[in-house]
Amino acid sequence: MKGRGRAVALGAGTVLNALATGVGSAFALDVETTATVELDGSGRIEGAVAEQPDADTRLVERCVELTVDRYSPDERVGGHVRTESEVPMAAGLKSSSAAANATVLATLSALGVDVGDGPAAVSRLDACRLGVAAARDAGVTVTGAFDDASASMLGGVTLTDNTADELRSREERDWDALVWTPPERAYSAEADVSRCERVAPMARLVADLASEGRYAEAMTVNGLAFSAALGFPTEPAIEAMPHAAGVSLSGTGPSVVAVGERAALEPVAAAWDERDGTTRLTTTRTDGARVL
Repeated sequence: MKGRGRAVALGAGTVLNALATGVGSAFALDVETTATVELDGSGRIEGAVAEQPDADTRLVERCVELTVDRYSPDERVGGHVRTESEVPMAAGLKSSSAAANATVLATLSALGVDVGDGPAAVSRLDACRLGVAAARDAGVTVTGAFDDASASMLGGVTLTDNTADELRSREERDWDALVWTPPERAYSAEADVSRCERVAPMARLVADLASEGRYAEAMTVNGLAFSAALGFPTEPAIEAMPHAAGVSLSGTGPSVVAVGERAALEPVAAAWDERDGTTRLTTTRTDGARVL
């Protein structure tokens, strides 16, 4: 089996961390990961990450395996997958979800399988679930991260039940977004789940707010609760609160994301620029992942 495909998926920010209750919510950001898949039937899959020769490629390799097994089971799995990303790894901005989504879509393209809403096409949501399954197999996530993956794949703001890989709702929000990423990194699979479960009452409140469409308020409550649970400082969020519509620790950190109007976020950017790390002013996205 030979074929080549390319696809792109989005990074995302957090409304509700799913570690406490299994219910999560996330929104797509205008930062992209591109995957290129070349199938050759060699029986071996080799992964690579651009400019990171020592990166762990088990996730994207597993995405190729699962996708070929599901949609072309009689073919011998083999080939190469390479990702290039604007999303920093282990920064809470859903780099794994973006890589998985892009790889699954690129593999489907390499197989000649259509993605879309047609009767013979694979839906983006089903493609997303394949990436989530690969993430669990690769051990890069505790919850399966269906909330993060659905936002990355579909765009907009999603609310999910990660225990059932169920999409509860999806809405569109056009926000400007400010992202501060400190130098340190935090890996989702290493998060202290027991401490996160202690803030479950706050997580349930956040889920209620999100289900009412009050996403900006929800993310601020989430950020304070999970910063405390995971041991991250709340000062960046407090600096943003007088100006932003909402602000939260993203994922299991360490990045913090504020949303609102661009002019309102500028003083927050000035404050965050004084901190170690990088500050990026971007926007939300509503279009989601796509085959190139």
